[in-house]
Amino acid sequence: MKILMYTVRPDEKGPIDEWQKQHPDYQIDTNTVPLNAETVDLAKGYDGVIILQHASIPDPVVYQKLKEFGIKQLSLRSTGYEIINLKAATENGLAVTNVPGYSPRSVSELVLADVMYLLRHLGEVREREEHGDFRWTNTEAKEIHTLTVGIIGAGKIGSAVARIFRALGATVIAADPIHRPDLNDTVTYVDHETVYKTADIVTMHTPLTDETHHMIDARVFKEMKPTAIFINASRGPVVKTEDLVDALNKKEIAAAAIDTFEGETPIVNHDLTGKSLNNDNLEKLLAMPNVNVSPHIGFYTEVAVQNMVEITLNDVDTILKGGQSLHQVN
Repeated sequence: MKILMYTVRPDEKGPIDEWQKQHPDYQIDTNTVPLNAETVDLAKGYDGVIILQHASIPDPVVYQKLKEFGIKQLSLRSTGYEIINLKAATENGLAVTNVPGYSPRSVSELVLADVMYLLRHLGEVREREEHGDFRWTNTEAKEIHTLTVGIIGAGKIGSAVARIFRALGATVIAADPIHRPDLNDTVTYVDHETVYKTADIVTMHTPLTDETHHMIDARVFKEMKPTAIFINASRGPVVKTEDLVDALNKKEIAAAAIDTFEGETPIVNHDLTGKSLNNDNLEKLLAMPNVNVSPHIGFYTEVAVQNMVEITLNDVDTILKGGQSLHQVN
């Protein structure tokens, strides 16, 4: 059987080769282009298709052609699947799968790094040092065990974040419609407003849906403490970026770290040295010493990459052999 993997990076080749050695009855081919209406014909002759990309695939033609090619599934090497037209996929008999738990620690450890960076005012210190100013002014920091960490979305990743901060002695509260029994000794469940109003650190771990789009806006930032640190390591459009910029400028919150942002597709994992970002809000955030911006690298660890490849390939194997993946989302 033959599997085609779109948009494969060099760092994924090792785990792909290892999986293929363990499954000699499969032929796995890769390319470096995203799946869309122009590239879908590359999938002709294959039994399975795997993708990983930021660009959305709204065009029903893509799903119709995959069906014509005899393909029964479309697997994503990622947690988020908002790029998929689920209605078109389902209408064309495609089982769509994702990787919901490739490595929750990878994202949670980045969140911890961001919090430590901002809590200890390292951005401001670095900016001063570049001008020869080594004073301690306004750099006195709070210790994590004295803080309340508020988590919006306590799923696999949010739970990992909760455990890390609880282990460091913080009080952890969370807003999530699902209350996980395994977190009973780690978090106190509260409503969203309580998180916004009482947390010293507010960290986002929600999927992107119609309900969560721009759920963090000017109104919400006004509810937060002026000393609050805001973290978004979920999906960019969960936050209305211009309102984040405004909240920082007005000192409605103290600091922020974003690993994902609106309009990131033409920016993330591209070398734009000497070029315009064409993203005014991002440029404003990059210029602030109390903001840390990273290019959607929360997932990017050795363990996570290996798990993303293995879990997706295992899902394709299951479906092609007539089974149903536990990770099917439609």
